[in-house]
Amino acid sequence: MKIGVISDTHGLLRPEVAPALAGVEMILHLGDVGKIAILEELRKIAPVIAIRGNIDREGLCSALPETEVALIEGRYVYMLHDLSALHLDPAAGKFAAVLFGHSHVPNYYRRKGVLYFNPGSCGPRRFKLPVTVGLLTVDEDGSIEPRIAPLDVGL
Repeated sequence: MKIGVISDTHGLLRPEVAPALAGVEMILHLGDVGKIAILEELRKIAPVIAIRGNIDREGLCSALPETEVALIEGRYVYMLHDLSALHLDPAAGKFAAVLFGHSHVPNYYRRKGVLYFNPGSCGPRRFKLPVTVGLLTVDEDGSIEPRIAPLDVGL
């Protein structure tokens, strides 16, 4: 199973996002959506699970949950916008992964058997950070393999 993971669109869904997410079976948006129309466009690609971020204070985006737990191929994934707001032990909770955004810095690492994954930002460029989306591949054995996919958006 292939999952698209995005964050921090800030009201901008770049045309490069759809091709980068081609073939995904689900899209997880980790907050700072900016406009509900972003989620409507993403649903044309695949089903979407979304949470709100710190900019999602008004309109329909403000009704999105602050956190979410997604069940993917029998594995639980915890979604939140800002990792500093994590107030549980994901390993003790038997989560396979913690997905987060907020910093716009794409990265991933494993701690105590849990994948921590930030897809970066695919919205407006911030500083000199890359514009990226994330992809997760869930293998038949339940292992989750992360990948950061840079978008070619020029300067």
